[in-house]
Amino acid sequence: MRRLTIQSFHFTNVSFGESFELRKLTDTPEKTYEMILPSDANPYLEDMDVIDSITMRIIRPGEHHVHNESIMDVFPISAKVLGKLGEGTSRTITGIYGMITGVDTEGTPVCAFGNSDGMLDEQMVLGCAGTPNEEDYILCFDAVLKAKEGFKRTGPNAVHHVVDAYCQNIRELLKKFHAGDCTETQTFEDVIRPGKKKVALVKLVSGQGAMYDTRFLANEPSGFEGGHSVIDITGFPVMLSPNEYRDGAIRAMY
Repeated sequence: MRRLTIQSFHFTNVSFGESFELRKLTDTPEKTYEMILPSDANPYLEDMDVIDSITMRIIRPGEHHVHNESIMDVFPISAKVLGKLGEGTSRTITGIYGMITGVDTEGTPVCAFGNSDGMLDEQMVLGCAGTPNEEDYILCFDAVLKAKEGFKRTGPNAVHHVVDAYCQNIRELLKKFHAGDCTETQTFEDVIRPGKKKVALVKLVSGQGAMYDTRFLANEPSGFEGGHSVIDITGFPVMLSPNEYRDGAIRAMY
């Protein structure tokens, strides 16, 4: 029987500074934290010549009436401490979500079948599964691709690669926390019931054309690096356990 333990660390503030820091707040009775981050993702661009620029900003609670380019992804920042996806121990940050927006230098949104550019509170329903709550912070990465690079997988993949490399610094710090300092712990078991009915949920994901892709089973929960492409496996069905899905096995490209 496989068991997945998820340790949550709740953050009540995020700000930009000189380096990556995760600090435990000592002036509150609860186990809460604050995050300090560099505001520059450009050191992670490397040889990504399909990207024109990536800028960062923080969207604070109650400040959701702001303009955004088309939303490519909204994701939690989580880290695998022990084992592989779907088992062992993972840690996740609550109170802060990551978000990626995309457009190219010609003003074409990075999207398929309709874009989501506009005022954030008019394009995103907050407080649903997979979206931030009203009181959450949003760490936003605004990507600008070279002209027409959003029509190929290389463009969106490059953006996700840069964002994942940036977030890996946060994950490595999260892994160093003491387990007893987590805000909440949940344990989920893959229970096998011999003789009982087997239930499978079928989820359709993006995976068509030249760029409309989905990644799965990355090195880190809700991560990019080490993941597999649905297009590369020609849309072949993939069987995931409930805990693999719960542990962030699937990541949408946009």
